[in-house]
Amino acid sequence: MTPSEIESALIEAFSHCDASGIPLCHEQKQILLQVALASKESPKDGFDDNPLYELSKEELQALLSFIKSKEAQNISWKALLLNDWLNGQDSGEVHFLRQRYGVQWLNRLQPHHFESLEVTQAPSLKVGDSIEVCNALWEWVQDSGPCQREWFTCTVIYVDETINLEDTSNGCIIRFENGAEYHISGIYDWNRYNWRWSKAG
Repeated sequence: MTPSEIESALIEAFSHCDASGIPLCHEQKQILLQVALASKESPKDGFDDNPLYELSKEELQALLSFIKSKEAQNISWKALLLNDWLNGQDSGEVHFLRQRYGVQWLNRLQPHHFESLEVTQAPSLKVGDSIEVCNALWEWVQDSGPCQREWFTCTVIYVDETINLEDTSNGCIIRFENGAEYHISGIYDWNRYNWRWSKAG
Protein backbone atom coordinates (compact mmCIF):
# COMPACT_ATOMS: atom_id res chain seq x y z
CA MET A 1 0.00 0.00 0.00
CA THR A 2 1.11 3.54 -0.68
CA PRO A 3 1.31 6.01 2.21
CA SER A 4 -1.82 7.79 0.91
CA GLU A 5 -3.73 4.46 0.80
CA ILE A 6 -2.65 3.69 4.38
CA GLU A 7 -3.79 7.12 5.50
CA SER A 8 -7.16 6.70 3.72
CA ALA A 9 -7.70 3.27 5.32
CA LEU A 10 -6.96 4.67 8.78
CA ILE A 11 -9.29 7.63 8.26
CA GLU A 12 -12.01 5.18 7.20
CA ALA A 13 -11.34 3.16 10.37
CA PHE A 14 -11.61 6.33 12.47
CA SER A 15 -15.03 6.99 10.90
CA HIS A 16 -16.19 3.47 11.83
CA CYS A 17 -15.03 4.06 15.41
CA ASP A 18 -17.04 7.30 15.53
CA ALA A 19 -20.13 5.58 14.05
CA SER A 20 -19.83 2.75 16.63
CA GLY A 21 -19.84 5.20 19.51
CA ILE A 22 -16.20 4.60 20.51
CA PRO A 23 -14.39 7.55 18.90
CA LEU A 24 -10.66 8.06 19.19
CA CYS A 25 -9.34 11.38 20.41
CA HIS A 26 -7.28 13.59 18.09
CA GLU A 27 -3.99 12.57 19.75
CA GLN A 28 -4.76 8.85 19.33
CA LYS A 29 -5.51 9.36 15.64
CA GLN A 30 -2.25 11.24 15.13
CA ILE A 31 -0.22 8.54 16.90
CA LEU A 32 -1.78 5.78 14.76
CA LEU A 33 -1.16 7.72 11.55
CA GLN A 34 2.46 8.45 12.50
CA VAL A 35 3.23 4.85 13.47
CA ALA A 36 1.59 3.36 10.35
CA LEU A 37 3.31 5.75 7.96
CA ALA A 38 6.68 5.52 9.74
CA SER A 39 6.63 1.71 9.57
CA LYS A 40 5.94 1.97 5.83
CA GLU A 41 8.88 4.32 5.32
CA SER A 42 11.28 2.45 7.65
CA PRO A 43 11.10 -1.29 7.00
CA LYS A 44 12.36 -3.60 9.72
CA ASP A 45 13.86 -7.08 9.87
CA GLY A 46 15.60 -6.77 6.52
CA PHE A 47 12.38 -6.44 4.53
CA ASP A 48 13.21 -4.87 1.17
CA ASP A 49 10.95 -1.83 0.91
CA ASN A 50 10.96 -1.51 -2.88
CA PRO A 51 9.43 1.85 -3.85
CA LEU A 52 8.34 0.37 -7.20
CA TYR A 53 5.83 -1.84 -5.34
CA GLU A 54 3.97 1.28 -4.29
CA LEU A 55 3.16 2.22 -7.90
CA SER A 56 0.08 1.05 -9.75
CA LYS A 57 0.62 -0.96 -12.93
CA GLU A 58 -0.13 2.13 -15.05
CA GLU A 59 2.21 4.32 -13.00
CA LEU A 60 5.02 1.76 -13.27
CA GLN A 61 4.59 1.57 -17.06
CA ALA A 62 4.67 5.37 -17.31
CA LEU A 63 7.86 5.53 -15.23
CA LEU A 64 9.58 2.77 -17.22
CA SER A 65 8.67 4.42 -20.54
CA PHE A 66 10.01 7.73 -19.24
CA ILE A 67 13.27 6.08 -18.09
CA LYS A 68 13.78 4.29 -21.42
CA SER A 69 13.14 7.46 -23.46
CA LYS A 70 15.58 9.49 -21.35
CA GLU A 71 18.23 6.74 -21.45
CA ALA A 72 17.93 6.69 -25.25
CA GLN A 73 18.78 10.42 -25.20
CA ASN A 74 21.62 9.80 -22.72
CA ILE A 75 19.85 11.95 -20.10
CA SER A 76 19.81 11.12 -16.39
CA TRP A 77 16.09 10.64 -15.76
CA LYS A 78 16.43 11.04 -12.00
CA ALA A 79 18.36 14.30 -12.27
CA LEU A 80 15.84 15.58 -14.81
CA LEU A 81 12.94 14.88 -12.44
CA LEU A 82 14.70 16.57 -9.52
CA ASN A 83 15.46 19.63 -11.65
CA ASP A 84 11.82 19.82 -12.77
CA TRP A 85 10.66 19.61 -9.17
CA LEU A 86 13.14 22.20 -7.91
CA ASN A 87 12.12 24.61 -10.67
CA GLY A 88 8.38 23.93 -10.31
CA GLN A 89 8.15 22.56 -13.87
CA ASP A 90 5.72 19.93 -15.13
CA SER A 91 7.33 16.49 -15.63
CA GLY A 92 4.78 15.33 -18.19
CA GLU A 93 3.59 11.73 -17.95
CA VAL A 94 5.50 11.19 -14.68
CA HIS A 95 4.41 14.38 -12.91
CA PHE A 96 2.27 12.13 -10.70
CA LEU A 97 5.48 11.05 -8.90
CA ARG A 98 5.88 14.54 -7.49
CA GLN A 99 2.19 14.94 -6.71
CA ARG A 100 1.62 11.56 -5.02
CA TYR A 101 5.00 10.28 -3.84
CA GLY A 102 7.47 13.17 -3.54
CA VAL A 103 11.22 13.56 -3.29
CA GLN A 104 11.57 11.07 -0.42
CA TRP A 105 10.16 8.32 -2.65
CA LEU A 106 12.51 9.22 -5.49
CA ASN A 107 15.51 9.25 -3.14
CA ARG A 108 14.62 5.75 -1.89
CA LEU A 109 14.54 4.38 -5.45
CA GLN A 110 17.87 2.68 -6.26
CA PRO A 111 19.01 0.65 -9.30
CA HIS A 112 18.76 -2.68 -7.44
CA HIS A 113 15.02 -2.12 -6.93
CA PHE A 114 14.53 -2.77 -10.65
CA GLU A 115 15.77 -6.37 -10.23
CA SER A 116 12.24 -7.44 -9.32
CA LEU A 117 11.05 -6.47 -12.80
CA GLU A 118 11.30 -8.54 -15.94
CA VAL A 119 14.49 -7.95 -17.94
CA THR A 120 12.51 -6.23 -20.71
CA GLN A 121 11.14 -3.72 -18.19
CA ALA A 122 14.28 -2.94 -16.23
CA PRO A 123 16.49 0.01 -17.22
CA SER A 124 19.48 -0.83 -19.42
CA LEU A 125 23.04 -0.80 -18.17
CA LYS A 126 25.05 2.29 -18.96
CA VAL A 127 28.66 3.38 -18.56
CA GLY A 128 29.37 4.30 -14.93
CA ASP A 129 26.77 1.97 -13.39
CA SER A 130 27.88 0.07 -10.31
CA ILE A 131 26.98 -3.63 -10.46
CA GLU A 132 27.98 -6.87 -8.79
CA VAL A 133 29.02 -9.91 -10.82
CA CYS A 134 29.16 -13.55 -9.83
CA ASN A 135 32.25 -15.72 -10.17
CA ALA A 136 30.08 -18.09 -12.26
CA LEU A 137 31.05 -15.88 -15.21
CA TRP A 138 34.61 -17.25 -15.21
CA GLU A 139 34.55 -20.46 -13.18
CA TRP A 140 32.38 -23.50 -12.57
CA VAL A 141 30.32 -23.00 -9.43
CA GLN A 142 27.93 -25.32 -7.63
CA ASP A 143 25.60 -24.87 -4.70
CA SER A 144 27.39 -27.67 -2.86
CA GLY A 145 30.95 -27.92 -4.02
CA PRO A 146 34.45 -26.51 -3.63
CA CYS A 147 33.62 -23.39 -5.70
CA GLN A 148 30.52 -21.57 -4.51
CA ARG A 149 28.90 -18.36 -5.76
CA GLU A 150 30.68 -15.16 -4.74
CA TRP A 151 29.79 -11.59 -5.73
CA PHE A 152 32.25 -8.85 -6.69
CA THR A 153 31.59 -5.12 -7.07
CA CYS A 154 32.62 -3.50 -10.34
CA THR A 155 31.85 -0.58 -12.65
CA VAL A 156 30.52 -0.74 -16.21
CA ILE A 157 33.04 0.98 -18.52
CA TYR A 158 31.60 0.02 -21.94
CA VAL A 159 28.22 -1.17 -23.22
CA ASP A 160 27.67 -2.78 -26.63
CA GLU A 161 24.14 -3.34 -27.86
CA THR A 162 23.89 -4.29 -31.52
CA ILE A 163 20.46 -4.73 -33.09
CA ASN A 164 20.20 -6.31 -36.55
CA LEU A 165 17.12 -7.49 -38.43
CA GLU A 166 17.81 -11.11 -37.47
CA ASP A 167 19.84 -10.85 -34.29
CA THR A 168 20.40 -8.78 -31.19
CA SER A 169 23.64 -9.04 -29.27
CA ASN A 170 24.50 -7.34 -26.03
CA GLY A 171 27.56 -7.19 -23.88
CA CYS A 172 29.58 -4.92 -21.66
CA ILE A 173 33.04 -4.45 -20.22
CA ILE A 174 33.38 -4.11 -16.48
CA ARG A 175 36.26 -2.92 -14.30
CA PHE A 176 36.85 -4.44 -10.87
CA GLU A 177 38.08 -2.45 -7.88
CA ASN A 178 41.60 -3.87 -8.43
CA GLY A 179 41.66 -2.44 -11.99
CA ALA A 180 41.15 -5.74 -13.82
CA GLU A 181 38.65 -5.69 -16.70
CA TYR A 182 36.30 -8.37 -17.99
CA HIS A 183 33.95 -8.65 -20.98
CA ILE A 184 30.46 -10.08 -20.36
CA SER A 185 28.49 -11.39 -23.35
CA GLY A 186 24.72 -11.82 -23.26
CA ILE A 187 24.21 -9.46 -20.34
CA TYR A 188 20.42 -9.46 -20.85
CA ASP A 189 20.21 -13.08 -22.03
CA TRP A 190 22.13 -16.12 -20.82
CA ASN A 191 24.33 -14.16 -18.39
CA ARG A 192 21.54 -12.05 -16.82
CA TYR A 193 21.55 -14.19 -13.68
CA ASN A 194 25.27 -13.66 -13.15
CA TRP A 195 25.04 -9.93 -12.40
CA ARG A 196 22.89 -7.67 -10.25
CA TRP A 197 22.61 -3.98 -9.46
CA SER A 198 24.92 -2.92 -6.66
CA LYS A 199 22.98 -1.91 -3.55
CA ALA A 200 25.71 0.58 -2.72
CA GLY A 201 25.38 2.36 -6.05
